[in-house]
Amino acid sequence: MILLIKLFLAHLIGDFVFQTKKSVKQKRKKKLKSPTLYIHIAVHFVLLIFLLWDMSLWPIILTITISHFIIDVLKLKFQKKTTKRLWFFLDQLLHIIMIFITYFVFTDNNFKLSTVFTETNLLLITCVLFLSQPVSIIMMTIFSKWNIEKLTSGNESLEDAGRYIGMLERLLVFIFIISDHWEAVGFLITAKSVFRFGDLKEGKQRKLTEYILIGTLISFGIAILTGLLYLYLI
Repeated sequence: MILLIKLFLAHLIGDFVFQTKKSVKQKRKKKLKSPTLYIHIAVHFVLLIFLLWDMSLWPIILTITISHFIIDVLKLKFQKKTTKRLWFFLDQLLHIIMIFITYFVFTDNNFKLSTVFTETNLLLITCVLFLSQPVSIIMMTIFSKWNIEKLTSGNESLEDAGRYIGMLERLLVFIFIISDHWEAVGFLITAKSVFRFGDLKEGKQRKLTEYILIGTLISFGIAILTGLLYLYLI
């Protein structure tokens, strides 16, 4: 396991500590002709050698270095201005997958899929997925009886900000419940009240205040019930 942690540490340092915005822009502009691309790969190679400090692990070092180069090249080749965010996450996901694959291929381990897809883990994944998009759709259906655009006229927010906030708060509440930290749920409700309801009260926007209050209570309620159900089932 310590080897896997070192591989992730090398990736984090190489991609997020030793890589500047200037070098990223140069790579995006010059692509394969950019010297910073090869410097970036060299940095990863040196970091792997330094952190692993065992040349018997050279297949791992070479595999991760070469795969990192190929993934970065694919990103530079196919990435566009409109897909930069998508390619950032895809790029990181591919790097992480390659680290896992390399680790399990070149090391002796007793890893089995059955140890990952246990009943408890599957239940946890199901709860987390349920609290994301499905609950958002359920809440949109519930609130479809009210014209939110009319209520928020002149007070627009970031696109889909409410949906993301709802997902995050439900996941946080779920984590607090299953880890037996009920006090953190109260703190989260208080913090949201300070940031959201204070301004609305001053603006005397009663309908919007009620809309947000109902949404918050339903969102928190679903997350709490999901957390309690999870604890009961396990």
